[in-house]
Order: sequence, then structure tokens, then C-alpha cells
Amino acid sequence: MTPTPRTADARPTQLSAVQSALAAEHAAVYGYGVVGGRIAADRRKEARDAYDAHRARRDALHRTVRDLGGTPAAAAAAYELPFPVPDAAAAVRLAAQLEDRLAAVYAGLVRAGDEERRADAAAALREAAVRAVRWRGSGVAFPGLAERAANGAPSPSVSASANAL
Repeated sequence: MTPTPRTADARPTQLSAVQSALAAEHAAVYGYGVVGGRIAADRRKEARDAYDAHRARRDALHRTVRDLGGTPAAAAAAYELPFPVPDAAAAVRLAAQLEDRLAAVYAGLVRAGDEERRADAAAALREAAVRAVRWRGSGVAFPGLAERAANGAPSPSVSASANAL
């Protein structure tokens, strides 16, 4: 089946958004490795569950990039943490920030994706928002939208440093 002009025009944007989500999941997997090393024992299972969920999403996005005809972005050897993580409290803050950033990336994929990818991205955004609330203890009205975030921080962009969380 030949793609319609609208589909053909949307593919590069969609592929770029999927690649961004893949890169964000690579960073989240790395970040949860740091979280797992510092988190208090009573929250280890929560951190492990999030780590496993992000590994599964990363692997699915890897396949999606290939399905769209792209070459999946590779994970970096290391990522720059947004702040030092010397203890359990900092690990909790890092986990919440990872989820906030993922929600922003998935919001971009909701905008750029086709119907199937939009539904998957919306589910991933919801999961990230729920995890952020669990880590932080509070949420935002419109997760993934920088203009509605409590701290007003801009959402991560494709042009952001590839090795920054």
C-alpha cells in the first residue's frame, strides 16, 4: 500500500519523535541505575519496577524505530545527572525528574505519532506521570506540558545534550 501524502509527510516527524523517546528511555534506564544504588530499602521494589518498565519501553521503541525505517539511537556510555545523588532523598528527586522528562518527551510523540503510536505514547505519558506523582507525592495538572509544570522548567528537546538526563 502506498502511503498517502499526509502519511509520507508525517513519517520523518514521527520517526524523530520516536527516536527522542528512545533516547529518553535510554537515559531513564541509566538514571534508574543510579536511583537503585541510592534508594532506601523500602522503595527498592518501586525503583526496580520502574527500571524494568523503562527497559521494556526502550526495547519496544527500538523495534518501532526499525519498523519506521530508521536506525535506533544507541545508548550513551554515561549520562550527566541534573544534580548530585548522594543519598536516598536525592534518588527520589532524580526518579521524579526522570519521569517528568519522559512525560514531556511522550507528549511530543503524542503530537507527532500516528493513531497507534499516539495511543502508546499517551499510555507511556500516563505511566510516567503516575510514577512521578508516586515519587514526588504530588502531581501537575497537565503532565508533559512544560507550560503547566510547577517548576516552569522547559521540556527536554531533541537539541538538548545527548548525555544529559
